[in-house]
Amino acid sequence: MFVVDNYVLAVILCIVTMICWGSWGNTQKAVGSYWRQEYFYWDYVVGVVALSLILAFTLGSFGTQGRPFVEDMQQISLQNYLNAFIGGALMNTGNILLTISVSLVGLAVAFPVGVGLGLVFGVIINYFENPKGDPYLLFTGVALIVVSIVMSSLSSGLMAKLRDKESNRNDKQDSARVRLGLIMAVLAGVFISFFYRFVAAAMDLENFVSPAAGKATPYSALFIFACGMFGCSLILNSYFMKKPFVGSPAKYGEYFAGKTKTHLIGVGGGLVWGLGSGLSYIAAGKAGPAVSYALGQGATIVAALWGLLVWQEFRGASKTIQVLLAIMIVSFLTGIAAIIVSGGN
Repeated sequence: MFVVDNYVLAVILCIVTMICWGSWGNTQKAVGSYWRQEYFYWDYVVGVVALSLILAFTLGSFGTQGRPFVEDMQQISLQNYLNAFIGGALMNTGNILLTISVSLVGLAVAFPVGVGLGLVFGVIINYFENPKGDPYLLFTGVALIVVSIVMSSLSSGLMAKLRDKESNRNDKQDSARVRLGLIMAVLAGVFISFFYRFVAAAMDLENFVSPAAGKATPYSALFIFACGMFGCSLILNSYFMKKPFVGSPAKYGEYFAGKTKTHLIGVGGGLVWGLGSGLSYIAAGKAGPAVSYALGQGATIVAALWGLLVWQEFRGASKTIQVLLAIMIVSFLTGIAAIIVSGGN
């Protein structure tokens, strides 16, 4: 089993996690103009499960350190199975709400609000559950990220008003869509903030090489977590297909009639996100759950940059909006830097 043995490598893996978690949304954007969010999500969650199995039978089974995946799965206690599974269900609920938000307001808004709030609450929860790192630097970083979230919310509201004004719309459809998108993002952040604590509880964070009996390795925890996501999707995504926030009810027949390329794009999104999750869990032993989680949630700025620079979600923004977006980016980068330094103290 591959085990991280130093803080620098743990930080590198967390940065890769950040990139993965901030980039998977591009797959939804790529098919969003012709493929429903509910259909995309089925492919996405299949990709997460597939990646968990790939890691389990490669990095989680090779080498001489720790328990290999199959052996580890046989000795995990029921409580820790439940912890990892519940973590998956919580993350899945937040992620479904986040994909709804992305479909309504785009990457540059949904991620800073949803993932940003998840970061703030999640760091607090994970730190007090397993305190590791300098609390002053850690929470200074979190405070800066709160500033970034506020800037993102203000800029999105101003952008919606600008679009209404330019199109001479009186029905305020853009404003209503933004409000719904922000509500979905906030709810997503609440659910996302709790998932990591449950997954961390299923593992022996002090010793991945010889974890305590009944505890899971990162690879086993990721697989159980992925199963929790899939199980939750069977209920929650099916519900949103019947009662969507936008548009008419979705049909399973239309999903299975989708093009192979479209399905593969969604699966690819799940593979990317699953890789980020696996690396985050692997790094948590050395970095600590609070720092590992916080760095991974730096995905917010990655997603915002995709939305700003590639998808042009703020094209035609006023100077005021541009200043707010600049403050958002600087605050977030400074906050992430403070979190990285906190873990080395």
